[in-house]
Amino acid sequence: MSNYYTDHPEIGFHLNHPLMQRIVDLKERNYEDKEHFEDAPVNYEDAIENYRRILEITGDVAANVIEPNAEAVDAEGPHLDNGRMRYASKTLDNLDATRKAGLWGVSMPRRYGGLNLPNTVFSMLSEVISSADAGFQNIWSLQSCIDTLYEFGSEEQRAKYIPRICEGETMSMDLTEPDAGSDLQRVMLKASFDEQENCWRLNGVKRFITNGDSDIHLVLARSEDGTRDGRGLSMFIYDKRNGGVDVRHIEHKLGIHGSPTCELVYKNAKAELCGSTRMGLIKYVMALMNGARLGIAAQSVGVEQEAYNEALAYAKDRSQFGKKIITMPAVFDMLSRMKAKLDAGRSLLYQTARYVDIYKALEDIARDRKLTPEERQEMKKYTRLADAFTPLSKGINSEYANQNAYDAISIHGGSGFIMEYKSQRLYRDARIFSIYEGTTQLQVVAAIRYITNGTYLEIIREMLGNEVCDCLQPLRDRVLRLVGLYEKAIETVKAADNQELHDFLGRRLYNMTADIIESLLIIDDASRAPELFAKSANVFVRMAEEEVIGHAAYIEQFKAEDLVHFRAVEASEAE
Repeated sequence: MSNYYTDHPEIGFHLNHPLMQRIVDLKERNYEDKEHFEDAPVNYEDAIENYRRILEITGDVAANVIEPNAEAVDAEGPHLDNGRMRYASKTLDNLDATRKAGLWGVSMPRRYGGLNLPNTVFSMLSEVISSADAGFQNIWSLQSCIDTLYEFGSEEQRAKYIPRICEGETMSMDLTEPDAGSDLQRVMLKASFDEQENCWRLNGVKRFITNGDSDIHLVLARSEDGTRDGRGLSMFIYDKRNGGVDVRHIEHKLGIHGSPTCELVYKNAKAELCGSTRMGLIKYVMALMNGARLGIAAQSVGVEQEAYNEALAYAKDRSQFGKKIITMPAVFDMLSRMKAKLDAGRSLLYQTARYVDIYKALEDIARDRKLTPEERQEMKKYTRLADAFTPLSKGINSEYANQNAYDAISIHGGSGFIMEYKSQRLYRDARIFSIYEGTTQLQVVAAIRYITNGTYLEIIREMLGNEVCDCLQPLRDRVLRLVGLYEKAIETVKAADNQELHDFLGRRLYNMTADIIESLLIIDDASRAPELFAKSANVFVRMAEEEVIGHAAYIEQFKAEDLVHFRAVEASEAE
C-alpha cells in the first residue's frame, strides 16, 4: 500500500539532522510531560520515533484517502449556500479522516489537547498532505493560525480556543480587503468597542480569504479612529458560533479548487481583542505571515515532489521512436533538474524550519522563566537566521513548484494538456504559490537587506567551514568560486548608489543567494547520505553555476542608464 511518507526517504532523512536533538530537548522541556501524559516521549529517541509514527499515519491518510479524493474535489469545489460556504463532499471526507487520525492541534502543547510537534515535523506533514492535494493542505495547515493566538492571546483565550482546534475545528486569517492586498496598512475594516456588551464589533468587507467560513478567524481590523496606517490596526478573534459574518462570494479560481477563497461581509460581528491594540500589523500579522510563508514553502515542496513523481512515472512508461522516453537526454535532463530542485528546495525548507523551531521554543520558555544569557544569545542567533531564510524558502520553493509542474506537463507531451492527467491540476494549483502570502517579488524585498548588509555572506562562509566527504570536495570548490562572483556582484550594486538600480537587480542577487546556499545544503546532505543526494548535488551545483555566472555577468555590465530600455511605460503615460 502506498504511503506518501515512507515512499520518500528523503523526507525522513531530515529528522536526523544534528539540530534535531536541541529542538526536541527545548520543545519537550526535559521531557516533563511524561509525568502527566501517556503519549509524551521519555527521551530524544522516543520523541523521534513518535514523529515517525505520526508521519507514517499522515502518509497513509494522504496516499489512500486525500489523493484518491483530489480529482473529485477539484471538479466539485466548494458551494455558496445562503450566506454559508459548504465544502466539496470529498473535502468533508478528508477532514473526517484527519480528525480520526488525530492530526489537529499539531503544534499545540499537550495540556490543551495538542501533539506538541516542532515546526520541522509540522512542515513535513504539510508537505506530505500537499503532495496528495495542495488545496486540502490549505484548509488543514491553517490550523497553524492558532500559534499566533497561543503566543499573543490571554490564558483565558488559549483555554477557550486551542482545545477546539485540537479537536479539528478550522481556522482562517482575515487580512486582505478589496483595497488592501499586499499593502495591509490600508486595511479599513472597522473595529469599535461596544460598551454595553463589553465586546468589540467588526464591520466591513474582507476579500480573498482562504477557508473564509472557518470556525475561528483571526481578523486584522482598524481599531483607532482617525488613523490610516499600520499603527491603527489591531488583531481580533471572531468565533463563527457568534454569527455576524456572511460569505458574499466564493472565488472561481484557476487552481486549488478545494480550498475556498471567500469574500466576507462583517455586520456588527462580535469579536475579542487578541493581544494589545495597535500591534495587529506591526507585530501579530508579521508573526502570522512568517508562519504562513513557511507553510507555503512546505506546500510547494509537496507539489514539487508530486510533479516529479508524475513525470518520472510517465517517462518510464512512454515509448517513442522505439525506446522509452526516459532514455532520451532531453527528457532525463529535465527529470534530473526537477529532482535536484526538489531535493535542494526541501533542504532549504527544513533548514529554515529548524531555525524557527529553536527560537520559537526559547520564546515559549521565556514566558515561564527568565532565559540564561546563553539562551538569549541562542534565541537572537536563530531568530536572525529564521528571518533571513524564510523569504528564501518561500520564494524559491514556490518558483520551483511552478517550474516542476510546467516540466511535468512537457514530459507528458500532449497528454499533459488533457484534463484526465494529474499534471494539469498540479500546474494549476502551483501557480498561486508564488503569489499568495507575499509574491516572490515581496520575498526579494524581505531578503534584500540581508544580502546588502552581509548577513547571507556571513552564513555562507560559516557553511563553507562544514566538513564534506572527499568525493564532494571538488563540488564545494566550485561553489567557493561562485561565492567570489556573488560578493563582487553585491559590491557592484552597492557602489552604484542608485535605489532604482538596486531594486531592479535585487531579484538576480536573491537568486544567486539561494543558488549558493542551496548548493552548500545539498552538498552537506550528500555527504551524509550519498545514496539519496549525490546525484542531485552534482546536478544542482551545475545549475547554480549556470545561473550565478550569468547573473554576475549581467550585473557587472548593467548601468543605471540602461534602465531606460526596460521602462515599458513612461511615468507620464502611467499617471
